[in-house]
Amino acid sequence: MSDTHAVLYAPHGLIEAELPLDRAPHEALVTAVLAWKNPDLKPRDYEQIALQLTGHARALAADVRCHAAALPKGDGRRALAEVVLREADGRLSAPLEGTARCAQNRARLVRALYTRLDRLTEPLQAAT
Repeated sequence: MSDTHAVLYAPHGLIEAELPLDRAPHEALVTAVLAWKNPDLKPRDYEQIALQLTGHARALAADVRCHAAALPKGDGRRALAEVVLREADGRLSAPLEGTARCAQNRARLVRALYTRLDRLTEPLQAAT
């Protein structure tokens, strides 16, 4: 085993919960990907973009899940977050493809997760 890297094991997602989301560059990527009309990239480029968006969507889903879990079970925001998270789990389980459509679907997912996160954190922002 090499001493040049460490393997992180976080079965409960606690590492993700403590890392801040780097929102601005990912939102810029989402905007760019969703603005594509007739992109002419190589399949591996689409795969890399989709992979970047997938990783961010997973971290974002963990953040949404954490905020939703803090709400009471009868709270409508929690119920809507659970719907979005089920949809996210389904989309994230689909294999990546080297297509513009796949990258755009991942971009839409990131956008939906940010929308849900903003709705979950609105009361916290208003209180401060």
